[in-house]
Amino acid sequence: QLRLVESGGGLVQRGESLRLSCEASGAFLEDFAIGWFRQAPGKEREGVLCVSKGNVYTREPVRGRFTISRDNVRNTFYLQMNRLQPDDTAVYYCAASRPWNNVQVLCESLSLTYWGQGTQVTVSS
Repeated sequence: QLRLVESGGGLVQRGESLRLSCEASGAFLEDFAIGWFRQAPGKEREGVLCVSKGNVYTREPVRGRFTISRDNVRNTFYLQMNRLQPDDTAVYYCAASRPWNNVQVLCESLSLTYWGQGTQVTVSS
């Protein structure tokens, strides 16, 4: 059973950066598809960035600003968020699953098995 724990959320100002971490236990992340998701107040949860079988899907509003990376030694993956905007304010979740061939479908359908508890990111203007 894979367990995921996020950290790194907080309050930042417009234009600043933040890095979220997702530490895994119970299995090696190297074998999994991984992703970051967010849910803003009053909105549906949406996929932000996902990686599966070496393929990356990035949601359009964050392209060029957010990147995902994985540290297999620490069994942790990250979401680097640059040039943050107030519209990025949300609870951010990390998730993982067995790999899918279509990373975009995986991400947009939120069809991942294991989820973290979420961490709040607030961007002030």
